[in-house]
Amino acid sequence: MSGAFGAVKVTLGLSLSLSGPYAAMGRQAEAALRMFVADSNVSAVRIGGERAEFALECRDDRSDRTRCAEIYRELCSGTAANIILGPYSSKLTAVAAPIAESAGRVFVNHGGAADDLYSHGYRMIVGVLSPASEYLAEFVRLLASLKFWRKRLAIVAAPTRFARAVAGGVEAAVQSREAKRGRVRIRVKWNGAFDPEVTPETLFPALRRNRVNALASAGSYEHDLAVMRAVIDSRINIPVLACVAAGVHSFRADLGESAEGIVGASQWEPDVEAIAELGPEAREFAHRMRTRTDIGECDYVAAQAYAAGVLVSAALQKIGSCDQARLREEFAAMRTGTLFGAFEIDPDNGRQVAHRVLTIQWHEGHKIIIEPATTGDRGSLEFPSGWRLIAAGAQMLKLNRSGRKKDEDEDERGDA
Repeated sequence: MSGAFGAVKVTLGLSLSLSGPYAAMGRQAEAALRMFVADSNVSAVRIGGERAEFALECRDDRSDRTRCAEIYRELCSGTAANIILGPYSSKLTAVAAPIAESAGRVFVNHGGAADDLYSHGYRMIVGVLSPASEYLAEFVRLLASLKFWRKRLAIVAAPTRFARAVAGGVEAAVQSREAKRGRVRIRVKWNGAFDPEVTPETLFPALRRNRVNALASAGSYEHDLAVMRAVIDSRINIPVLACVAAGVHSFRADLGESAEGIVGASQWEPDVEAIAELGPEAREFAHRMRTRTDIGECDYVAAQAYAAGVLVSAALQKIGSCDQARLREEFAAMRTGTLFGAFEIDPDNGRQVAHRVLTIQWHEGHKIIIEPATTGDRGSLEFPSGWRLIAAGAQMLKLNRSGRKKDEDEDERGDA
C-alpha cells in the first residue's frame, strides 16, 4: 500500500464494460473515476496522517459475465487493488459481488440496481444507487393523479433480474391505497424478450383488447427503445408511456421527436442540486465531465461512479487504513450526501436506503424533472421550481394524441 515518496497508495480496482453492449455506460463510469483519482491526488487527501496517492486499476470486462468473473477473481485475490468497486449493470454485478464476498473484500456497488443483489446475505456489499424496484414507483403514483377515469396499465419487462425488480416495484406501487383510489389497474403483463419483428403480433392484440392507456417498459436500453418505437409506430393509442431508458441523454437522440412526453427514471440529474457534504457540487461535476472529458453530457452512471470514489475516500480518511472489516463498519455508520444525493445503507445487507430516484419527462427536447417531495435532511435534494407532472396533468402526458376522445368514451362504458 506504499506509494511514491512515502505516500499511501490506494488503488481502486474494478472491471467496466469498455466494449460490448454496455460500453456507452462503462466509458462514462471510467471517465468519472479517472477524474476522481486526479481530483483526489491534487487535493492531497491524507490517510492515517500520510498523503494518499490514488490510482485506478480498470479492466475491460467486454460486457461479458465470464470475463467479469475472471477480473474480479484476480483483483480480489491479489494485491493489484486495495478497494474493490463494482462493474456496470446488475448482470455483471451479480457475478462480481459473491467473489468479493468470499474474499472478504468490501464491494462498493455503484452500477448494479437489482434488488436481489442484497438478498443473498452478503456482508461486504455497499450500495450507492437506489434499488431498481424504486425506478418507476413514482410514475405509478403520478399516473394515479391524472384526471382521466381509469388507468389501464401494461408492463413490458425483459427476462432479467433488473427488469423483474423494476416491474415488481411497479406492481407493488399499483397495490398502494393511492393507486387504487386513482383507479390504476394492471391489465397486461409481458415478461420476455422483445423482438420488434415477432412480439407485437402477440402483445399488441392484448393491449388493444384490454384498452391499455398507459404502458411501462423495463429492461436494457435496447429493450426499452425497441418497445417504445414499436408502440409509437403502431396504431395503438397509448397516451402515457414510461421506460427506464428515457432517463439517459441518448434516448432523445435515438428516438427523436417521438421521445416527447415519455416518462423515465433517473438516479441523478445535474440540475437537481444535492447538498454535497462530500466532494463537488452536481453542476460543477457535470460541467467538468462535459469540458474535460470526451463524454459530453454525462448521465447518472458517471455521477454514481464519482460518488463511489468520494465515499471511499471519506471512509478511508475516517479509519486511517484500508482494513476491510473496519471499512465496512464505517460505511454502515455513514449518514452523508454527495453530488449524487443522500447516502445511507442498511447496515445488515448494504442496501441503499437514503438516495431517491428522480422521475423525468421529455419535453421540447429536454429532460424535465418531475418534482418529488423533499425532506430538508442532509443529502436531500433542492428542486428547481416549475414543472410538476401532477400539475401538468393530461396535457403533459400527451393525452392530446389522436384517439383520446374514443378512449375516454370507452372508459365511461367500463373495463373489458
